[in-house]
Amino acid sequence: PRTVFGAAVAAFLVSVLLALQLGGEFIPKLDEGDIAIQAVRLPSVSLEASLEMTKQIERCLLSMSEVESVVSKTGRPEIANDPMGINQTDILVKLKPRDTWRFPDKQALIAEMQRRLTTEVPANAYSFTQPIELRVQELVAGVRSDIGISLYGEDLDVLKEKGDEIVRVLRDVPGAADVQAQQIAGLPYLRIRVDRDALARYGVNAQDVLNAVSTIGGYVVGQVLEGERRFPLQGRLAPQYRKDPDQLKLLRITDSRGRQIPLSQLADITLEDGPAEISRDAIRRRLLIQCNVRGRDLAGFVAEAQRRVEDNVELPPGYMITWGGQFENLRQATRRLSVAVPVALALIASLLYVTFNSGRLAMLIFTNVPIAATGGILALWLRHMPFSISAGVGFIALFGIAVMNGVVLVEHVRDLRKHGLNRREAVLQGAVDRLRPVLMTATTDALGFIPMAISTGAGAEVQRPLATVVIGGVITSSLLTLVVLPAIYRWFEPAAEAETAG
Repeated sequence: PRTVFGAAVAAFLVSVLLALQLGGEFIPKLDEGDIAIQAVRLPSVSLEASLEMTKQIERCLLSMSEVESVVSKTGRPEIANDPMGINQTDILVKLKPRDTWRFPDKQALIAEMQRRLTTEVPANAYSFTQPIELRVQELVAGVRSDIGISLYGEDLDVLKEKGDEIVRVLRDVPGAADVQAQQIAGLPYLRIRVDRDALARYGVNAQDVLNAVSTIGGYVVGQVLEGERRFPLQGRLAPQYRKDPDQLKLLRITDSRGRQIPLSQLADITLEDGPAEISRDAIRRRLLIQCNVRGRDLAGFVAEAQRRVEDNVELPPGYMITWGGQFENLRQATRRLSVAVPVALALIASLLYVTFNSGRLAMLIFTNVPIAATGGILALWLRHMPFSISAGVGFIALFGIAVMNGVVLVEHVRDLRKHGLNRREAVLQGAVDRLRPVLMTATTDALGFIPMAISTGAGAEVQRPLATVVIGGVITSSLLTLVVLPAIYRWFEPAAEAETAG
């Protein structure tokens, strides 16, 4: 018994070591079949230039034989839930059937798309995801990528500087893809600083200067009545004057003596770069750094990225970093599972105690739980699958199946003891008698989950971890149930039952 029990414990400890290498993710990514590309340009780009770049992107993508159609959308109204500037474009790429591709998988196709776009249409930052995934991430996590790093602070220049440092660090982490910081600077501003001394010399009211400057965007000079409706009447400079600072300097303002004074003598006019947008969260200014993860588990990537950012990026006092996106969903789901799994195990142990009215027999059957977990972990490791919420649900289902097999065996051994068989005979006869039911249970469960485990259709990515865990667990738990439980039964048999049977 000691050898058998020791081997089972050793197998469980090995599975724990393997589990530490699995990594983790929230849920496996569903392959939607299509690709969503986000192209981001400098905030100062004009609408015409942005549209021309979008056309070049479409022509580049349509030149690939795997692409069936391309639909683009540049900018979004401010009244929308997610406003976008004209420097941002969403491109939806519909792909042809996979059997017509020149590439072995979607990741290779995306890599080729990124290479072509970077070469043929530079001056854009590209990010690749999927249409539904993109919108779900926006609604659930507030970001358009797997990971969203929020950098909080007060000074926009410091935020941009530290954000660029974080981007450089993340790009060196294995598995990082589409790393980019939110563009909060680079928008041209026309700054007009009123010279108070000059106003005093010429006797010009500051409000007159401001009214003249307002004509750049539009100054309300009256109302137009049309029945009961009223429309503001605005005066605005012609486009050729609004765009040229030298022309604006010639704008005339009348002083108190009726003289026409050029605006250049009353104010300093300069063209400067300023903030493109100012985002706030929790009443604090925020810079968002977005990053996708490819070819690596999410939890392992974030752990390494956090360590590298902490070692290489020094934040000033008052500045802080928070990690969100899918990683935040994984962390919340892990906390829920850390409550749900112990509760499920406690309920199983309680029901076993009530069934057998013996804590020792309940503990004996409960040993099936780590034995089943061993098989589930080993199956995930062999298929190179990280731990996910789907796998966690599979473990919960697996524990119920494993305990049921133990109940069937132990209850039959107890019945044989009541009929006068000694402990050794009862254990051997019980294992032989319950061999067929236990193997039938394992076989039917495994066969039932095999289609899910090898499926490649829509939604298969979520089903595969669950099925893999159940198949691996029922195999080990069924085999070891017939070996370990009979071997160590004598250690757990209640003394009262042993005396009655003996």
